[in-house]
Amino acid sequence: MTTEGEKATTSVVRARHARPTAMRAVVGRLSWGLADQAASSLTNFAVGIYVARSLGLVAFGVFGLAWVTYGVVLNVSRGLATDPLVVRFSGVTDASWRGAVARSSGTALCVGGAIGALCLAVGLCVGGRVGPSFVCLGVMLPALLLQDAWRYSFFAAGKGRKAFVNDLVWGIALIPAMVVAARAGSVAAFVLAWGASAAVAAVYGCFQSGILPRLTGARGWLREQRDLGYRFLVENVSLSGAVQLRAYGLGVIVGVGAVGVIRGAELLLGPFLALLMGLSLVTVAEAARVLREAPHRLAKFCLLLSVGQAAAALLWGGALLLVPDRLGELVLGDVWGAASQLIVPVTLGVVGSGLGTGAAAGLRALGAARRSLRCQLFASACYIGAGLGGAAVGGTAGSAWGVAAATVGSSAVWWLQLRSALHQHHHPPQ
Repeated sequence: MTTEGEKATTSVVRARHARPTAMRAVVGRLSWGLADQAASSLTNFAVGIYVARSLGLVAFGVFGLAWVTYGVVLNVSRGLATDPLVVRFSGVTDASWRGAVARSSGTALCVGGAIGALCLAVGLCVGGRVGPSFVCLGVMLPALLLQDAWRYSFFAAGKGRKAFVNDLVWGIALIPAMVVAARAGSVAAFVLAWGASAAVAAVYGCFQSGILPRLTGARGWLREQRDLGYRFLVENVSLSGAVQLRAYGLGVIVGVGAVGVIRGAELLLGPFLALLMGLSLVTVAEAARVLREAPHRLAKFCLLLSVGQAAAALLWGGALLLVPDRLGELVLGDVWGAASQLIVPVTLGVVGSGLGTGAAAGLRALGAARRSLRCQLFASACYIGAGLGGAAVGGTAGSAWGVAAATVGSSAVWWLQLRSALHQHHHPPQ
């Protein structure tokens, strides 16, 4: 009896010590994720500001079209290559992770090469101001997608520090590249500089991981992950495609300058927008770990994630309202005047997106790709409809308010689906 009592006491003590240790590990991984997103956000923020000040409103609008196109392609790569990697290979053995990363990164390179060739052809056909920027984007897409694939791979392995260092290398390489592009003074030069610095980080990622992308493994990877990959593909493309269609539609309804105004307003909230775009780097991997180790805590984890994201966006947006015009003009130049009028609706749009990110991470961790896809298609339809409908009624400001309403409403749908998915997970049908 004494022996059994001692064993029980020892088990309780071990459990108490294990809980803080596990919590510290989660906090550590999330901290590196936040550090990596901060580095990525600052890089994107600096690029946007530098281009806006160097090129003016219309050229900045052209750069914005290339940027949102890159966002679509990036989400294609994530859906097919790296989202399944994070869901299925987070916290696995090193050998399993290395094999998956070689095939996943090879898939990302194949996606970049295929869609890059398409962008190159479109750019040559279009010509004018827009054409050269798309030609340069097509050339640089493989490097851009491979760099992003390394980030996902490191977070899946719980090695967020390596992802942070990789983004830091990109940011450092970007400094001389932007200086050279400013001397050229064209949108195409800035796109080339942006992609060339990403190529430096992509090559460095090969040395960090000790893995070379396996192009021949792309077909096998797509076949093995088709149950998740193709649903994630549609989900991701519907999101970024909605952003792109809104940008194109806004350019037709209001003018290309309106795209620059919206991009300038979003740039002011750049740290949170970039955090939302890459949130799955950290949160899906962590949600998958929570699901394996303590499934009953997944809902709380997702809720804290959403509330924290939305509160931070509100605080940042409130601070932007206090920025004096002189400082705003120093940062954005001529873009500030129009962009500053959209701070409130754009902030509310980011708040709405933040409220839904926790639920989205939970659905992906559960592997509920069908529910997640359903939510994203609904959210994308609302985004396009409200964004373009608002533009037709109220111009640039109307589009911003329409998107804000759409994102807040869509977040409720995400949470309803997560609630149903959690109930189904805890009480599977007989």
